[in-house]
Amino acid sequence: MRLISVEEYNDKTMQLARPIYDKHKRVLLAAGRAIHPTYLKKLIAMDIRYLFIEDSISFGISMEEMVDVPTWMDAIETLQMSFKAIANKEELPIRQLQKLVITLVNEVGKRKAICLIPTSSIAEELREYAHAVNVTLLSLQIGRKLGISQMQLKDLAMGALLHDIGKALTHRVEDHMVVGFEYLRKVREISLLAAHVAYGHHETIDGNGKPRGMKEGEIHEFAQVCGIANLYENMLSKEGLPPHEVMEYIMTKSGTMFTTDLVKLFVQEVPHYIPGTKVLLNNNRKAIVTKIIGNLQRPYIRYLDNGEELSLADHYTLLIKEMVIDEVTSIN
Repeated sequence: MRLISVEEYNDKTMQLARPIYDKHKRVLLAAGRAIHPTYLKKLIAMDIRYLFIEDSISFGISMEEMVDVPTWMDAIETLQMSFKAIANKEELPIRQLQKLVITLVNEVGKRKAICLIPTSSIAEELREYAHAVNVTLLSLQIGRKLGISQMQLKDLAMGALLHDIGKALTHRVEDHMVVGFEYLRKVREISLLAAHVAYGHHETIDGNGKPRGMKEGEIHEFAQVCGIANLYENMLSKEGLPPHEVMEYIMTKSGTMFTTDLVKLFVQEVPHYIPGTKVLLNNNRKAIVTKIIGNLQRPYIRYLDNGEELSLADHYTLLIKEMVIDEVTSIN
């Protein structure tokens, strides 16, 4: 299995590996079948940009680093329900959120690494909530590597899940951090720490962030963790950039937006190339990333010309030069 852009899809050589869902979580297209060109046009019209597919070169790649789609979709549904409840001035479904926090903490805890499902692989109406789930998954991965307690992980997860909750309460996007904080700090079941994650996720250590222009040492570490995960996820899903390019951008923000230590940890703990990525090595041979074991930045690869698989961690002279994009299909 691998993830491709919808324009790369070839109905002669590929079939869906995971279902495509609409805004009501209904299956638009089931896994295990080819996509007819007519349906492909409809997916493009819906702005669905990514597909999980199976083809000959991705055989045997499981992408275990990604949370399974049903769990991901259930999390999105809980967030959607929560945002709608707040917008309608109803009570926050706190028990469902607490159960979701436990689920996501456990999901991250059993994986070596976390690779995100792009929000642009589902209907546009769900992407705001998928974004929050993805930010939470990344935040938990970094929080776990910081060695924080299970209770703190749950607070971090709750804050990350609800970091944009203020957008359900105000149309002024620039005010959503303050509005969200003021709401969350009054919810008895939510810790003040979780509220501060929502409050400070747009603060930067150079003092140019929002809403208070705080500097290094004044911003809570968990808010910084949520902030770097938020930036990464937005560039991956909204801007459509590949993970390694987003990581290069993140590294340029060391010492300005985020602390040097946090950027270093993020770079070490978030894979640059996810399984299923086609790459060109510095020996000018094409390969596909098959799995991540041990060193997250030196994955296993399989040569496309002869099927040989090896670990880049054991071959230090081999480097990934760039991603290889499949030939784009012309859709008339």
